[in-house]
Amino acid sequence: MVRNMRKFLVKIWAYDHAASFEVEAEDNAESIEKSILDKIGEKSIVWEYAGMFSSTNRITYEEVIDGTRPVQTKKVLGVEVATGV
Repeated sequence: MVRNMRKFLVKIWAYDHAASFEVEAEDNAESIEKSILDKIGEKSIVWEYAGMFSSTNRITYEEVIDGTRPVQTKKVLGVEVATGV
């Protein structure tokens, strides 16, 4: 069975602290949840004090795209510059 693993950026705000880290998981909620719990269990996460978010407790995640697409460019005044991708 071939697993399609993806990289996700996870951000956690809880109990006056915040953390940001990456995990690899399949593209489904159960796999992402297990990957987050495994990472927390490793105790390798650096928690930072985030007092301004004291009443906010949340977890967010987004897929990390490695930027494998070529950058689009156009010539402006004779100079080639990157444009919106």
